Amino acid sequence: MKKKLSFILFWFLLNSAFATEIKVGILAPDGTTWAKYLKKIIKDVDKATNGEVKIKVYYGGAQGDESDVLRKIRVGQLHGGIFTGKTLSEIYGDVRIMEVPFTFYDDYNKASQTLKKMTDYFNSGFEKNGFVNLGFYELGQVYFISKKKASSIDGMKGMKIWLWEGDKLVSTLISNLGLVGVPLAMTDVLTSLQTGILEATYAPPMAILAVQWNTKVNYLINFPIAFSMGAFLVDNKAWLKVPEKYRAKVKEICFKYSDEVNKKTVEESQEALDAMKSTGMEFVEFSKEDIKKSNLIRAQVIKDLEGKVLSKKVIEIFSKKI
Repeated sequence: MKKKLSFILFWFLLNSAFATEIKVGILAPDGTTWAKYLKKIIKDVDKATNGEVKIKVYYGGAQGDESDVLRKIRVGQLHGGIFTGKTLSEIYGDVRIMEVPFTFYDDYNKASQTLKKMTDYFNSGFEKNGFVNLGFYELGQVYFISKKKASSIDGMKGMKIWLWEGDKLVSTLISNLGLVGVPLAMTDVLTSLQTGILEATYAPPMAILAVQWNTKVNYLINFPIAFSMGAFLVDNKAWLKVPEKYRAKVKEICFKYSDEVNKKTVEESQEALDAMKSTGMEFVEFSKEDIKKSNLIRAQVIKDLEGKVLSKKVIEIFSKKI
């Protein structure tokens, strides 16, 4: 019996020693939808590869902001992350075309379908820049939330709003809206809203609740700014260490769960909006005149970003896909 147990222990240790481990950093806290599905991915990948491929996830910003995670990937301390648009653009700028403001404010399904049409183009760009995409995650529509009431686009002017450090798209939007951008890491937003350093911020509804920004503001502008997405990227050097016989299966598992998450996004976003409204947050409606202004702002943002974040090629392709 002892010999049998010793053999089992030896086999387990040997298997663990030769397993490929993919270390992943994400901002989403443990317990969120992303975290729950990542745990399913971890379990299924382990089973499908007989323990030869293991995914270790650091939740809740334990490895720092998204830029910190990307930096650690580049030096080999981490191997992957689930990144939102701002950080995705640091890898491949053209992906940001999906998040150009006021493109899909009235049609979420159109945004989802357009992402599917653009996926091959984006994946090719990621690969050329050293990453493999294990699935896009639809995060929902982005909303402005604020401590002060603004009943129109002009009424927002002068507000001190969060600017994620290094986010050229949002910086361009803020400039065109006449807002005052305050560059901060995402992890500093909550306390900055509390102390008055910030008067406004923005995020998809589920994210607003997850990081508790709703507890520091009073108003939500019920006019979506942009479609928001993320992607599960793994450094190509780490990916090539995954045994070739398992790569297709690992992708299949990851895509399966990203699809499941995306199917629930609209429902969970609405639940998050309902939850905020039930706690007393006031939803502010914009006029048809503001909708017209938003289209002009969108055109100017694209013009400002062309050649800096977005290539002329992606702008042309995107205009044909939507």
